Amino acid sequence: MAHDIAALATELADMAAADHRSSIRANSDDPAEQLAWRRLTARHGDRLSEIMDEYGWPTAELVGEEAAHAAWLIAQHADRQLDVQRRALQLMQQAVSEGAAGPRELAFLRDRTLVNEGREQVYGTQIAGVNDGSPVPWPCEEPERMDELRAEVGIEPFDEYVAKFAMA
Repeated sequence: MAHDIAALATELADMAAADHRSSIRANSDDPAEQLAWRRLTARHGDRLSEIMDEYGWPTAELVGEEAAHAAWLIAQHADRQLDVQRRALQLMQQAVSEGAAGPRELAFLRDRTLVNEGREQVYGTQIAGVNDGSPVPWPCEEPERMDELRAEVGIEPFDEYVAKFAMA
């Protein structure tokens, strides 16, 4: 079992590294690059679904911090697999309630899933676009409480968060 877990941790970390290397393709002007990104994230989403079937949510206690973060990233990028995102969200919510996962990553996944469902997000983590040089979030349920809700899960205020993108 320990060997299986070590192999799983390595596999998750490798998938996240491939995701990171390929993420530039997500918004490419080249349709072939976009397609390559979509295929990669779909393969990863399928594999994460199998992992969740076998192990539940891959927590840091099970696979280590790096691999647990990798699992979250894979779920976050499974944008065309709402079933995978919804299931990851449910399992991760349970892990957070048991103290086995962090509320910050859960908040990002919750917002991403809501936006992919065509609903309003909660924490303002998903950016819809740029208006006059400033990033604009997808619509939020309670925009006036966004920074308060962000603080509750350990996310910096929206203005600080988007300032990182403005420098890029």
